[in-house]
Amino acid sequence: MHRRDLRGLISRPTVKEAQRYRSSIDSHIDNLLRHSDEKLLDEIEPILVLGIHHEQQHQELLVTDIKHVFAQNPLYPVFREREIDVVSAKTDPMHFLHFEETTAEIGHEGNGFSYDNEGPRHRTLVGPFSLASRPATNGEYLKFIEAGGYTRPEFWLSLGWMAVNEQRWEAPLYWEKRDGAWWQFTLSGLRPVDESEPVTHVSYFEADAFANWIGARLPTEFEWERVALDWAIEGNFVENEQFHPRASTGQNRQIRQMFGDVWEWTRSAYSPYPGYRAAPGAIGEYNGKFMCNQYVLRGGSCATSRTHIRRTYRNFFQPEKRWQFTGIRLARDSK
Repeated sequence: MHRRDLRGLISRPTVKEAQRYRSSIDSHIDNLLRHSDEKLLDEIEPILVLGIHHEQQHQELLVTDIKHVFAQNPLYPVFREREIDVVSAKTDPMHFLHFEETTAEIGHEGNGFSYDNEGPRHRTLVGPFSLASRPATNGEYLKFIEAGGYTRPEFWLSLGWMAVNEQRWEAPLYWEKRDGAWWQFTLSGLRPVDESEPVTHVSYFEADAFANWIGARLPTEFEWERVALDWAIEGNFVENEQFHPRASTGQNRQIRQMFGDVWEWTRSAYSPYPGYRAAPGAIGEYNGKFMCNQYVLRGGSCATSRTHIRRTYRNFFQPEKRWQFTGIRLARDSK
């Protein structure tokens, strides 16, 4: 197997070769569906639908892979030209909204497609808590950096502190300091860090350390879903072709940006729901075999398709990963 972090160095097929391959696959699938009887179609349909949703995941990975590969280039190539704001948008202060204790129905209801890790639907007691009105911004994270956050072990999990020192982290991925100012690489090239935008490309370790420094914590995935159930799935998704998180502006004390912009780390380990059983065969390996040493993320990002996300969608990554559009929403225990 080729090292995952170096896969960007492997040559890719040409556009024409990729189009020819796609045309061939489409033709074979079309022939299969046209010449299958009803019984076989019943067997094929769930596999085909799963494959389509899996392809949407790969479309998202294409965006993040392009960014990762371009970031290795010292010339900082531009994927999509974007006008850079000279003045940062004014972001309203972060507020914490209180939510009372409740017994929440967690998991997919069964209408429409969902991955098997979104069920079975079950009842979970969610205690009283407060959730931040928006994701943490670059400006707020800069204060953590300036306070010596990456040099103070008291804020970090033990494995996180090892990662900081082994990888020599000093800031989020794609950030670099030039002449005393922080810049970040984006799919629109290298540009100054905009303090009003949601911080992104941070690991679970960094998100947890930041939360500890500020006197808060990360939400559980059940707290996150309990809040998300009351909000429309709207936001900055890949269909907008921004390919970068947008600032939250205005004076609004309500919950914002639950969907799109950045995947939000939760403090919940990626584990099976009560009653979960992996399906037999290869399909059962799709999610079940990864339920170890990973943390759940919620909400989608600027690289996720709007048609792909759900309130119950459970993304998951190892705690040290930073290349995905991952961000931070804070929570607090109610006193």
